[in-house]
Amino acid sequence: MVRTYLLLAWTWLRASAQYPGPLIMMAAGSLAVNALDVLAIWVIFQHTGSLAGFDLAEVMFLYGTAGLSFALSDMLFGNVDRLSQHIRAGTFDTMLLRPAGAFVQVATDRFGVHRLGRTAQALVVLGISLSQLGVPWSRAWMIPVMVVCGVVIFTSIFTLGGALQFLLTDAPEVANAFTYGGSALTQYPLSVYGDELVRGVTFVVPLAFVNWQPGLFVLDRPDPLGLPYGLRFAAPLAALALAVVAASAWRAGIRRYRSTGS
Repeated sequence: MVRTYLLLAWTWLRASAQYPGPLIMMAAGSLAVNALDVLAIWVIFQHTGSLAGFDLAEVMFLYGTAGLSFALSDMLFGNVDRLSQHIRAGTFDTMLLRPAGAFVQVATDRFGVHRLGRTAQALVVLGISLSQLGVPWSRAWMIPVMVVCGVVIFTSIFTLGGALQFLLTDAPEVANAFTYGGSALTQYPLSVYGDELVRGVTFVVPLAFVNWQPGLFVLDRPDPLGLPYGLRFAAPLAALALAVVAASAWRAGIRRYRSTGS
């Protein structure tokens, strides 16, 4: 599957490289647009010394880790939320006839590097925040773990949204509330939200494991809600559980799919 993904992605990259000008402009535009989020956080801290008890460097750390996880997931698998377009156009029927897996084909469809702008911006923010925080190696090992788990969690949500589109043609709007909405939610300390929302994104849709719970360990901060300390190390389990649910939903959608006849 990995080899097939790389081959299909490389094919689309070679095609998009034929027009380098628009490609560079889209990547630069993505970088500029996402930089506005950082500007918004900076403006907030011009009027306050902390946000829910977290200083600017700590908030930027949470923003950078969540942004990097989402950017990588969106770049590698974000096209899955366009499944309904393939179903309506009848191109998904063609994908089912090919030897490659349908999920890989949908994920790599029109794969392009223009989304690298978001990834680069998140990396820069994360690097700057870490240089100011001085996190010791005894806790820094969690950072790559939380980024990988965040990618899995966001990809699973993309997949669940894609699976829902086998039943509802307008499901992308529902999925976006959890993918793009989840990305926006995790940019800030979850303690700025209500307790019910925090518990919901911890025990129902595990967005808290993208950067909040493991981030509390990295920053050596207490949980404002007093949740169990062990949750800070539960991101791999949460990501695995959600991935299993997403894979099962995708397979169920494939089995229930009926051709449009296009």
